[in-house]
Amino acid sequence: MALLALDPDQLLSTTRAVRKRLDFDRPVEDDLIRECVAAAMQAPSGSNNMTMQFIVVRDPDKKQALGEIYRQCYAMYQQMDGVYVRSIDKGEASANAQQLRVADSADFLGDRMGDAPALVIPCTAGGRVDGMPGLVAASAMANVLPATWSFMLAARARGLGTCWTTVHLMMEQQAADVLGVPFDIVQQVCLSPLAYTKGTDFKPAVRPAPDSIIHWDQW
Repeated sequence: MALLALDPDQLLSTTRAVRKRLDFDRPVEDDLIRECVAAAMQAPSGSNNMTMQFIVVRDPDKKQALGEIYRQCYAMYQQMDGVYVRSIDKGEASANAQQLRVADSADFLGDRMGDAPALVIPCTAGGRVDGMPGLVAASAMANVLPATWSFMLAARARGLGTCWTTVHLMMEQQAADVLGVPFDIVQQVCLSPLAYTKGTDFKPAVRPAPDSIIHWDQW
C-alpha cells in the first residue's frame, strides 16, 4: 500500500500509543506485517548480533488467552498507586485532565487487547537478562528495543496503530506457555496490538521543553 505522506519529523512526532482508535474489525495483511518487520531489522543491533524476534499472534483463541492475561495483569497494575496512569498527579489542571484521558484510553485497551486483529510480542533470543549486570542487560535490550520502535514507526507510515505495553510481563511465563516460547532463553519485552487506525490524523503530544530534560556537560 502507499505510505502516508509524512516527513521524518512528522512520523516521529505523531506515532502515538493508539487504543480507542484501533479498528478491531479490519484485518491486517500479512505482507504489511512483513514490511514492518523488514524495516525493524534495519535497526542497530549490538555487535551486529540480531537476537530480536517478533511473535505475531493472529489465532483467535491465542489472542483471547493473551487478552485475558493482559486483563489480569492490568487489574494488578491498577492497584499500583503512583504507577497506574490514573493515580499520577501532574500538578496542574490541564495536565491532569489529559492524564485522565490517557487513563480512559488505557483502561479501554485493558479490556480489549485480545480483540486486535494481531498482537505483536517482540523478544530477544539472546538469553534472559534477569539479574544480569547493567552492561549485559542494556546490550541485550539494545538488540530488540530499537527494532521494536522501528516496527511501530513503519506501522504508522502504513496507517497501522500500535501501543507499547509491558504490564503482561507480570505474567510473562503464562504468556510464554500460550505461545510455546522457551522461557529460559527467550525474553519478551512488550506486547502491542496491531490494527488499522480509525483515521490517520494523529498530532504531536504536549511535551516539556527540551531544556527541561537536557543536562549540559553534567547532571
